[in-house]
Amino acid sequence: MADQLDDVLKLHALHNGVLGIEAEMAVRNRADLGKAYTPGVATISKMLAKDPALRERYTLSGKLVAVVSDGSAVLGLGDIGPAGALPVIEGKSLLYKDLAGVNALPISVAQVSTDEFVSTVKNIAGSFAGIHLEDIAAPRCFEIEERLSQELNIPVYHDDQEGTAIVVMAALLNAAKVVGKDFQSLHVLINGAGASGIAAGRLLFAAGVKHITLVDIDGVVTADDERYNSYQRQLAKQIGLETTAKTLQEAIVGQDVFVGLSDANVLTGADVKQMAVDPIILALANPVPEIDPAEAQAAGAAVIATGSSQYPNQVNNILVFPGLYKGLLASGLKHVTFVLEATIAKALAGLVSEPTNEHIVPGVFDDGVVQTVAKAVSDFAK
Repeated sequence: MADQLDDVLKLHALHNGVLGIEAEMAVRNRADLGKAYTPGVATISKMLAKDPALRERYTLSGKLVAVVSDGSAVLGLGDIGPAGALPVIEGKSLLYKDLAGVNALPISVAQVSTDEFVSTVKNIAGSFAGIHLEDIAAPRCFEIEERLSQELNIPVYHDDQEGTAIVVMAALLNAAKVVGKDFQSLHVLINGAGASGIAAGRLLFAAGVKHITLVDIDGVVTADDERYNSYQRQLAKQIGLETTAKTLQEAIVGQDVFVGLSDANVLTGADVKQMAVDPIILALANPVPEIDPAEAQAAGAAVIATGSSQYPNQVNNILVFPGLYKGLLASGLKHVTFVLEATIAKALAGLVSEPTNEHIVPGVFDDGVVQTVAKAVSDFAK
């Protein structure tokens, strides 16, 4: 472990990170200089001054995604601040380029008020073709995304929300097939009603799953419980599920599915035994899942997934975001809607033609993942 950490530090120190800027043309003489810079760019500058929309055709802004974070909710690490967020968003920017050929730039923003954060992103948005929000704490992440989506004419996507929701739905579509249950009839408990949990609940409900129970640190979320924020209560009201359960242990009884987007070791084998026949366990907390897969299996879980590459069925956002933005940029689509999310989830699930208990989602490096997601977006935009 120490050797592996040393290798990581050496790699990132050697290159000052994992990203660089690559020129699209060589400047070898005065003629090249005149075309790439002065006096040639003066003509383009005057054109853009009259019609700013032309920037999408004549500058990098037409193909560049901003990956923006304040480091207030880095999965597995918590609030580690703007500097701590940089390696994460730099890594995602690398994955954009390496997996999908999408140009992305990591941008770390100070932990300012919601108004100031929104203003900051709006003020720089003219340099980008899309905004990818990352690791921003709930509940303000909901307002930030909503406002930016409404006020900008470029796609705005929060990976912790939409990315997680899409891959969770894809996993459940195939897991339901494995256990022989109807997807829309599943009884689903979501443990962890933060950004990922709320987004997953919203998407599953929009896709026809009506039996959803939300559980957070204070127990079952209800519409009138003032301990929870407005977004949590709003979703609980929308779902309208009546229950007398107060705790996770009470609410887990009879559930078909446990979706963990919370913390390590909050679910036990005894809890799994209280679930319906052939329960599905998505224990997605990182780096340690809500329950050890071996314990879940011993307790009777029929399908088990985690967020880790150490086990079968890695349910991870990396299956979504590179292809999503590849498709958004190619199609010119401006908004990520529930219908688009469900379309992508179905396309991802479709990559596994014959799902089994150890294979409900494609692997991160499987052929066709990025292309399938991108095509689903492009076809949706037509």
